[in-house]
Amino acid sequence: MKKETIHVRKLAVLIVFTALATAISPFTVFVVSGTKANPTQHMTNAILGVLLGPFWAVLAAVFIGATRNMLGVGTLFAFPGGMPGGLVVGSVYWILKRLKRSEKTRLMSALTEPIGTLLIGVPISIFLFASWLGTPIANGLLFGAGWALSCIPGCIIGFTVLLILRRVGISRETLFGEE
Repeated sequence: MKKETIHVRKLAVLIVFTALATAISPFTVFVVSGTKANPTQHMTNAILGVLLGPFWAVLAAVFIGATRNMLGVGTLFAFPGGMPGGLVVGSVYWILKRLKRSEKTRLMSALTEPIGTLLIGVPISIFLFASWLGTPIANGLLFGAGWALSCIPGCIIGFTVLLILRRVGISRETLFGEE
């Protein structure tokens, strides 16, 4: 398959999941210590990290975060809360692929999304955004707890969606001809 065709297909998948996550987000958002946690973002990170890779998953998180902010259902915390999860999932998938692990094992990389959100996103939010926005740094534990309530179910839902997609014959390999 031509490289241009693959990029167009990846862009199409990115657009579909970005639109889906944005459309669903007003119904799934809950407020935690001045942030608006969104399990849909973490579900999308899990799915796109596996299907498209780290770059595309982070790009989707930027688009979803920006759109949610424009619609008033997000805050600036959407960026550090969303981007690291997709980066970690896509990177773990890539590493497992290079190590020649089975597709079932590589799908498990979707469950690593909380590592990015909780171990990377929360500290960035606490030390950069929280103090800049006037939110007390002591609320960092609330960020972590609230975001865990968002990213853990979100990545489990994303993993489940990936299993369903695989069962009906949709995978990274069938979409983009990758081995």
